[in-house]
Amino acid sequence: MLDPFHPDRLIETDGNLPPPQIRSASFRTPDRVRLRYAICPSQLPTTRGTVILLHGRNDAIEKYFETIGDLTRRGFMVATFDWRGQGQSARLHDDPTRGHVRSFRAYVRDLEAFLHAIVMPDCRGPFVILAHSMGALVALLAAPRLVNRIERIVAAAPLIALPPQRVGPNALYFGAAAMRLGGFGAMAVQKWPQGGRRFRFEDNPFTSDRRRFERNQVLAETAPQLFLRSPTLAWLVSALGAMRKMDDSNTIGALRIPTLLVTAGADTVVSSHATERLAWRMRSGHHLVIPGARHELLQEADRYREPFLAAFESFVGSVLPLDGSALEGVGSAEKGGSLLP
Repeated sequence: MLDPFHPDRLIETDGNLPPPQIRSASFRTPDRVRLRYAICPSQLPTTRGTVILLHGRNDAIEKYFETIGDLTRRGFMVATFDWRGQGQSARLHDDPTRGHVRSFRAYVRDLEAFLHAIVMPDCRGPFVILAHSMGALVALLAAPRLVNRIERIVAAAPLIALPPQRVGPNALYFGAAAMRLGGFGAMAVQKWPQGGRRFRFEDNPFTSDRRRFERNQVLAETAPQLFLRSPTLAWLVSALGAMRKMDDSNTIGALRIPTLLVTAGADTVVSSHATERLAWRMRSGHHLVIPGARHELLQEADRYREPFLAAFESFVGSVLPLDGSALEGVGSAEKGGSLLP
């Protein structure tokens, strides 16, 4: 269990050890919310640049120890943090198991605060973003304000839209928004089973890799304070509103950072079709599908995870080259075009 006197400390389990030289601490955002973060240096003699690793909903830094190690062994520095309301960052609800936020704009401000307070002063450029699910949605919302700071974005299974449901997206959004206005914003939107686990390995939608699934379950049982159960209605309304923006032509037109959108072929958590359509509408967007993979590409079996990491490496390779040098005299908007093999 986490020592309450050291809320920034990283938690390790027997099957989930932290990568070498990782260090963690916390900082406060301009609105005084405490966010835990971690920085890990390259394991090579040279540093190619920094990968800003953005988690999905109900993730924590510890869940990405393996990925951080993979990136630092490739010569990248990694900077990551827990979003407000989850991981070991400050909770925003009286019930710490509920994922709550009033607006996704708060997540965008968290990202900007992290860049300004931690990444830019303490990390080696150039900078790229590797983001999963909700983190990818936040990265895309923030992208118009990051043009001169971020060279590439790689979005894994981004939360662009939910899969088709019996209730259409507009009806779901306006119905949930009406309930929020009626004073139900703090209400949980999902029932949680008695006794803990919501998914068995056999029917989980996240990964086909039993070892990684069990590793994450052990982490959740060892440090339950890192993880959430249901989101609140306010979180859902905010998420649906952010997804709606990703279908707006003016919003899409402002996305100028070269971005690789990677979908999982067997994803049942988010809509892969919506992601493919967004990539087609973006002037700087590229799309890749990993056939057969489930939602959490960075927690998937090696036969899916390794092609994803190879695609990431290929896409960012020109701005984070192996020798640690950067491209000279070329701005982000001029380095468009697919870098996939």
